[in-house]
Amino acid sequence: MKFCKLTAIIQPDRLDNVEEKLNELGVSGFTKMAVNGVGEYKNYFKEDSVSSHIRVEMYLQETRESEVVEGILEVAHTGSQGDGIVVVSPVVEIYRIRTREKCHMEESC
Repeated sequence: MKFCKLTAIIQPDRLDNVEEKLNELGVSGFTKMAVNGVGEYKNYFKEDSVSSHIRVEMYLQETRESEVVEGILEVAHTGSQGDGIVVVSPVVEIYRIRTREKCHMEESC
């Protein structure tokens, strides 16, 4: 079974919508964190042009990628500059530290 890592950089005010959608889609786990950076949109009202966003990361079966990406795009989109991005990366293996075993997506990792 193949895995992918999905990373979404979203507007902070869209986080609740994204979390709801992930729960609706049955995504069993994800990590979220506040991040700051500069991308296509620059915050010209701040001296350093840095914008605040939320980074949401999860590991999925490759077969779920499209469904989850579409769900995030649906609820995170506002049409404004700085809406964010979604990145999908391949994952070779996942290991659970507690058991030292390779993770199989049939289980919750």
